[in-house]
Amino acid sequence: MSTPTTSPLTEGTAGGATTRRRRRGPRTWLAVLPLLVFTGLCFGIPLGAIAFGAVTGTDPATGATRPTGEHLARSLQGPYLGSLVGSVQLSALTALLAAVLGVLIAQALVTSRSTALRSAALTASGVLANFGGVPLAFAFIATVGISGVVTRLADLTGLGWNLYSFTGLTVVYLYFLTPLMVLVTVPALDGLRPQWREAARNSGATASQYWRHVGLPVLAPSLLGGFVLLFGTAFAAHATAAALVGGSVPLVTLKIADALSGNVLTGQENVALALGLDMILIAGLVMALYLPLQRRSARWLR
Repeated sequence: MSTPTTSPLTEGTAGGATTRRRRRGPRTWLAVLPLLVFTGLCFGIPLGAIAFGAVTGTDPATGATRPTGEHLARSLQGPYLGSLVGSVQLSALTALLAAVLGVLIAQALVTSRSTALRSAALTASGVLANFGGVPLAFAFIATVGISGVVTRLADLTGLGWNLYSFTGLTVVYLYFLTPLMVLVTVPALDGLRPQWREAARNSGATASQYWRHVGLPVLAPSLLGGFVLLFGTAFAAHATAAALVGGSVPLVTLKIADALSGNVLTGQENVALALGLDMILIAGLVMALYLPLQRRSARWLR
């Protein structure tokens, strides 16, 4: 029985590759080390502080710190639970509407023959997706607020329009969520290969059949990932809602600000930390859904 032989060239090549892999490992870790340190300092320490404050309390008599689940329990009761539910409802609704509008706009841009229009729309989307906070709230107040220019000209108040409500806040959120969905969807639509459409057409498939059996299944991970991204963005937004509706719409970010500043009740800082931990858990669940969808869409569209 003959034994397989390995040439010196093969052994040298294999040995060299193994040596390069061994040498590349420590260098890779050294290159990533600054990012890991930055992540640990900027995210790990605040997360640890929030988690510690959410599950501990201070005895007013002795001043000793003791573990307790009271703060987490209170964060899931009464108005605090209502604020969590309100934030989830607002985020889900605005993410769904922005996803539909963003896909339609992105499809129009991809199929447009005007390069200038596409460049201008993508540039505007990049700007508007990051335009939020107090400036955005002021712009809407001056335009469609109670005394806004458009409100007076079109008599929106007589039509039942109220900017300082759940509906008004939804419209404001769409202003920066829709451009964000456009930026997410355009690369995915560009990844649809023309050969797929031609093959479907040559097989006798109609346009609706192509989208139902080819286009939408391929785009589904990207679209769902975009929806999850929009949900997380709306869920964490604070400045726009704080400047626009104050406490008239129950949102968890506003409740956290009130608890930390003592606007309603004093000594609720640990409850605010518990609410922050609830938000982190929800955001972690959202990201756990988002990352696999992104990896799956990347395999199809690259």
